[in-house]
Amino acid sequence: MENVLRPVIVIVAAVLITLAVGWLVDRFLRRADARRTDTPLWGLLRRCRLALQCVLLTALLRGSYEQAEVFEDHSAGIGQFLTLVLIGSCAWLVVRIAAAVVEASYVRYAARHPDPARVRRVRTQVTLIQRVVTAIVGTVAVAAMLLTFPAMRTVGTSMLASAGVLGIVAGIAAQSTLGNLFAGLQIAFGDMVRLGDTVVVDGEWGTVDEITLTFLTVRTWDDRRITMPVSYFTSKPFENWSRGGAQMTGTVFFHLDHTAPVHDMREKLHEILRDCPAWDGRDWGLAVTDTTPTTIQVRALATAKDADDIWTVRVTVREQLVGWLADHHPYALPRVTTAFATPPDSGGPDHSAPQGPAPRTGRG
Repeated sequence: MENVLRPVIVIVAAVLITLAVGWLVDRFLRRADARRTDTPLWGLLRRCRLALQCVLLTALLRGSYEQAEVFEDHSAGIGQFLTLVLIGSCAWLVVRIAAAVVEASYVRYAARHPDPARVRRVRTQVTLIQRVVTAIVGTVAVAAMLLTFPAMRTVGTSMLASAGVLGIVAGIAAQSTLGNLFAGLQIAFGDMVRLGDTVVVDGEWGTVDEITLTFLTVRTWDDRRITMPVSYFTSKPFENWSRGGAQMTGTVFFHLDHTAPVHDMREKLHEILRDCPAWDGRDWGLAVTDTTPTTIQVRALATAKDADDIWTVRVTVREQLVGWLADHHPYALPRVTTAFATPPDSGGPDHSAPQGPAPRTGRG
């Protein structure tokens, strides 16, 4: 009977202590969150409750399973398993705490700085910092798990002797991966591109949707996702429409007849922009920018607060100005000038051959 009660008592006691400590910690964090409304850190730390309870329960079982005197023939295996679970739980807890701290720092910064460009820059940096911390903690946890096995410790000692050669080989083999890794850090802290920036890459217009240590995702206007290595943005030129601010200037070009009413078009453009909610009112204009033997090129200019609004302004101006010209000034639209040709046998003059001067008569 004692052999049955002892393990049950050990397990139940460990579970009860874990639940009690988890409840006390959660109550403390809830009160701290209610008192400190200026920072979301305490509320975010409450998400770590499950990881904390997992660490506590595993640590209690790891320290008391020998007193339970159950499965004595497999005590070494049980201890090894609990050690591995404890290492993994500690890594999980560290990652959750780091994520809460980073997220709280970003929220406080975003609340104090209304500039969207600076907020996107910080968001990009904290996201990559969080990924770096997760990668480092995961690597250390796996290494710690492997070192719990005696055979791995022996192998590790022999591997240190050839660490230089292995390092060179690994560096050559992972040259592309390491290049992307350092490119990701350069993007994060060099402020080249940020989450939410509007960019044009390989002729595709879109918004930066995700940045990791190795790749970057651009979401296009039709909800496609373009994934490319981050080294692309450090080695090739690209357009960043959000660099220096989200405000943009858009242009619309028209090819019209020489008789187009440019002054009336300018007044109509202003009327269209006044009725367009996407126009921010900063600037506008219309001018003849080029001419050819058959047409003139007219450029309409307008501003908007971001790339999405400038697209709306451009399509609105293009659609309404072309419709207005077709309804009120159709002669201004470009035309193909042609002339009728008279056949030679119709009694009229033959225009197919050049007409030279009439021959002179009389003495030379």
